[in-house]
Amino acid sequence: MRTACSLANFTWDGGPSQIGPSIIEIAKLADDAGFSTLTAMDHWFQIEMVGPPENEMLEGYSVLAFAAGVTQYIELQLLVTGVTYRHPGLLAKTVTTLDVLSGGRARLGIGAAWFEEEHQALGVPFPPVAERFERLDETMAIYRQMCSDDDGPFVGQHYQLERTLNSPLPLQRPHPPIMVGGMGPTKTLRLAARHAQAVNWFPVPADQFQELKDTLARHCETEGTDPAEIRITMMAFHPDPHDSAAVDGFVEQMSMYANLGVDEVFLSPNGPDPVAVVEALGEHVVPRLAEL
Repeated sequence: MRTACSLANFTWDGGPSQIGPSIIEIAKLADDAGFSTLTAMDHWFQIEMVGPPENEMLEGYSVLAFAAGVTQYIELQLLVTGVTYRHPGLLAKTVTTLDVLSGGRARLGIGAAWFEEEHQALGVPFPPVAERFERLDETMAIYRQMCSDDDGPFVGQHYQLERTLNSPLPLQRPHPPIMVGGMGPTKTLRLAARHAQAVNWFPVPADQFQELKDTLARHCETEGTDPAEIRITMMAFHPDPHDSAAVDGFVEQMSMYANLGVDEVFLSPNGPDPVAVVEALGEHVVPRLAEL
């Protein structure tokens, strides 16, 4: 099982002036310790389950580009891009740029967006949920076309592009992999079956997890895709890396999910000193999960 380092909080010791240096140190540590992926959230205000909206929050693709320059191996993605925040053509160009500059390490994590408060506050349109999923479908189709040799027009219900030119193309072929975030059985998993190479789910009980897998497989059959080609990833709360019993219990829990097909778990270093947490996770948790 692979371990991803997922940045969800930038309220750290030292204040804003130390955010940049801390990201550099975290990225280098994660790269050297064998973390598979470095992610940031795609939010403009802090989300309520992490902290008040006034807490520090950075633009996600800037974080990834910043980290790309100080790393060599770790993959880079948002967990996950909100479809409402960027025009699809510009999003494809952004992910392509990250892929080229990182030497082929970008991934597109994407979802239908949900945080209405930041949309309203910043004047970003927040369509009804059905329309957001329609836009998500078209966005992934545009992204795939812009990563191909087809630079012709795209005509959809919500987006019309006269020329899908994207030069240079990304280094990864046919495109940097798409991860769809969410567990909605009707729309989210259907779009994942149509477009994605990975999904990201919460650590629900084993029977519910298996039900999600079965639902995804049914959508894959309808869409004519192979469910074996879609990686299953999961978010989780990490244990205290200095507590060996807690680490043992966490690894045992992750073993169950590995047996259910999960190949990557996303852990968010919490607390005011994330550098120390990432260092300890790299020493005590990442190698244990790699054995699963």
